[in-house]
Amino acid sequence: MTSATPPGPSTTPAILRRYRLAISLMFGIAGMTIGTWTARIPAIQHNIKMADGKLSICLLVLAVGGLLGMRAAGRFIDRHGSTTVLVLPSLTLGGALLFAGHAPTWTMLAAALLTFGVLHGTLNVSMNAAAVSCQTAYGRPIMTSFHALFSIGGVAGALLSAACAHIGLTVADAFAAVAVASTATAGWAIHRLTPAPTSNAKVQESTATAAPGRRRPRARILLLGMLAFSALISEGAAADWASTYLTRLGATPALAAIAYAAFAASMTLGRLIGDRLTAAIAPAALLRGCGLIAGGGLALGLIGGTPITAIVGFASLGAGLSCVVPLIYSTAGNLDPARPGAALSAVAALGYLGYVTGPAIIGGAATHISLGNALLILPALATLLVVAAPVVHHSRGRHHRPTNARRHKTPLPAATDDMTRPTRQIRTPEFTTNHLDHPVTDLEGALR
Repeated sequence: MTSATPPGPSTTPAILRRYRLAISLMFGIAGMTIGTWTARIPAIQHNIKMADGKLSICLLVLAVGGLLGMRAAGRFIDRHGSTTVLVLPSLTLGGALLFAGHAPTWTMLAAALLTFGVLHGTLNVSMNAAAVSCQTAYGRPIMTSFHALFSIGGVAGALLSAACAHIGLTVADAFAAVAVASTATAGWAIHRLTPAPTSNAKVQESTATAAPGRRRPRARILLLGMLAFSALISEGAAADWASTYLTRLGATPALAAIAYAAFAASMTLGRLIGDRLTAAIAPAALLRGCGLIAGGGLALGLIGGTPITAIVGFASLGAGLSCVVPLIYSTAGNLDPARPGAALSAVAALGYLGYVTGPAIIGGAATHISLGNALLILPALATLLVVAAPVVHHSRGRHHRPTNARRHKTPLPAATDDMTRPTRQIRTPEFTTNHLDHPVTDLEGALR
């Protein structure tokens, strides 16, 4: 790879924007593929003639695959860099989805979902690690916008599946269309995303030269994981139980469907404006406010006991949770510059565990108490966000607002994920800015 002349002030923002777009597309791919799969679960169960028990096994296998992929991703990211790690899963995720669409038996479906889960989990952690690095290079909060693309991708995948079903296409045909689209998009994005690879020697050198006595902040990682677990329990429970709860309140099927739509729409809208909120409000205060909106809004909606108040409650839950996971992941990715992948993968895995177990936790509680009372568990969990909010507070010293990358008059640091090198950190109320020692030419050469 040849070295290029350092870009001037006018070209550096363009390089960063291109890098950011590529990462955003990865989030869209992850959301679209999982949304496509979720929307066609009933059709796949009917086609294979699976009993509910076998479908539960397949869904459990998918969850296990996701957890395995997330945990493995952390080690690979710290060794090779996040954008190197995400190449394989982004290119093959569509193929695994297509395999699931063609599975003739439930055992073959389970094998396909195990593969899909591992790839999706690996992509999830690696794209979030790349997003943290991109945010670092920008010098201002942009993490929430990436997660907005994940939400938009999920809605797009579900709508595409519904459209394919409406015109009579089979599940396999719909999955094939998504597989082609996701693979082509990933291929286009990779050429604009992959930075120069990091050698093992450089990783070892950076670890050796890190601050003496520095250790992984295990207690903070565990607390962040608990916050992610609590938040994603609510996401999973809302997806599976919101419409059912409204039905039990006497709502029509059309009105009941609005409950989850309101949740998803408010979450997406919250993420679209989340970066501005993160820039304007200290992270601890923002997380505390998110917890109050999510928990308080849902509690009032459930206590109201009518379909309309419940819809408003689920909308409040989505709005409140919109910025929570991006805040938590940003904090985790900056906890230990020498090992960003390890911290992020641990937190993401705990969050994902909450997402897949949330529906079962609420369902199990509903067998002993009413569904409405069981859903009150979610506001109770939201109080943890309020109480433990200082865990995302990185401020030491005076308030400093992140600088907008577009206003820089000097070349910015490269948006690479080689965060294992020694860094000089400026801690701000918004997030930790790591001024990497790479010139931006590394990224420009890689993008070429």
